[in-house]
Amino acid sequence: MSFRKVVRQSKFRHVFGQPVKTEQCYDDIRVSRVTWDSTFCAVNPSFVAIIVEASGGGAFLVLPLHKTGRIDKSYPTVCGHTGPVLDIDWCPHNDHVIASGSEDCTVMVWQIPENGLSQPLTEPVVVLEGHSKRVGIVTWHPTARNVLLSAGCDNVVLIWNVGTAEELYRLEGLHPDLIYSVSWSRDGSRFCTACKDKSVRVIDPRRGTVVAEKERAHEGARPMRAIFLADGKIFTTGFSRMSERQLALWDMENLEEPMGLQELDSSNGALLPFYDPDTNVVYVCGKGDSSIRYFEITEEPPYIHFLNTFTSKEPQRGMGWMPKRGLDVSKCEIARW
Repeated sequence: MSFRKVVRQSKFRHVFGQPVKTEQCYDDIRVSRVTWDSTFCAVNPSFVAIIVEASGGGAFLVLPLHKTGRIDKSYPTVCGHTGPVLDIDWCPHNDHVIASGSEDCTVMVWQIPENGLSQPLTEPVVVLEGHSKRVGIVTWHPTARNVLLSAGCDNVVLIWNVGTAEELYRLEGLHPDLIYSVSWSRDGSRFCTACKDKSVRVIDPRRGTVVAEKERAHEGARPMRAIFLADGKIFTTGFSRMSERQLALWDMENLEEPMGLQELDSSNGALLPFYDPDTNVVYVCGKGDSSIRYFEITEEPPYIHFLNTFTSKEPQRGMGWMPKRGLDVSKCEIARW
């Protein structure tokens, strides 16, 4: 006589979210109103950076994590761009270095002082000029020092050596339309992109070639995202033809059909996925939602297992993902925004 397992075994079944106390929040921050689908903020164990409203150019705030409470309107910003800032990313190898991409077609890399800003920072360490249209995506290489990828509305992906300010690779002609997202593989040998033409592509930057491509990964016309998982699989979020939000898991060796596909709801905010390779948990945050859903990715069907939802009082406009070394492991913390 066999007993069917009624409840799937998972060590993350009882994971729950806990908001910080009000006095540990940052208040009175005028978050940017640009309509770009970026995360608007980035965080590391030392600082939190937030793209803010700025007159006559683009700026972002950099606050030491402990500087909570009401932020004065005169608090100094990083303000060297001549157009709105669209994306920011902290360097994984140096907590004081941050890159920003802007509507002014440039990428700038900044060195933040040890204790944060005491006056406006207008001089970047390096300016990277190579895009002919606004730069909407910047992301550091996960393993190689001083290597930065940028993607612009000119449908070009550039990989830079930040130390010498030179282009290492220029990838043109691979994307016929706007690039929505770029994600490096864990070892940094490849990256995957989601494009407005509804295709997901895996690209080898050294060869400058598309290694794998899935057309019409999601049928809907609204923005989609693609991220690499640790085992080389690809996780995507997007919209169905009926404008329902979807999640899908793809095996790079066989992109004909998704390994798993789930429909969530019919909200219209873009879904931003965040992946934790240590626990194999994907966190999905929707722009304009007031919830974060999390799913465990496993080897056995249905591959994508819903764990739980964290609900907040306020809708979220952006979110930053704390690296593992910034977590309080003594309290069994596995993720922080």
